[in-house]
Amino acid sequence: MESINWFIRALKKYSDFKGRARRKEYWWFISINLLIIIALATVESVCNISQIELAMHLKIGLLNGIYMLIMLCPTLAVTTRRLHDTNRSGWWQLIYLLPIIGAFVIFIHVLEDSKPGDNYYGKNPRGRCLALH
Repeated sequence: MESINWFIRALKKYSDFKGRARRKEYWWFISINLLIIIALATVESVCNISQIELAMHLKIGLLNGIYMLIMLCPTLAVTTRRLHDTNRSGWWQLIYLLPIIGAFVIFIHVLEDSKPGDNYYGKNPRGRCLALH
């Protein structure tokens, strides 16, 4: 149940590009998002729902396409806050424009632990969250 709470917490901050996000918030959001995408892909496959062809013969189902569009802003926001937690600007996400390498670089950055104490982007969320539990 805690995982759903972290997912909902990130969704509630869908347009908040300020502050910091703990690894827990980021990874629960990404994990549940991925499970929803897999579930939608399964439904699309079983129900034979039409697919949209993207660049380089990449196909995506209509339901997944709509879902991913809806989740674009929350995903960018939580990733920005996660990068802030490692003392990096959210603009680092532009590195996604470099195929494969960009995703690898962001993956390494979001794996890092929080920078201790306050930083330019705000107070350490780990200290605040522990006080709430």
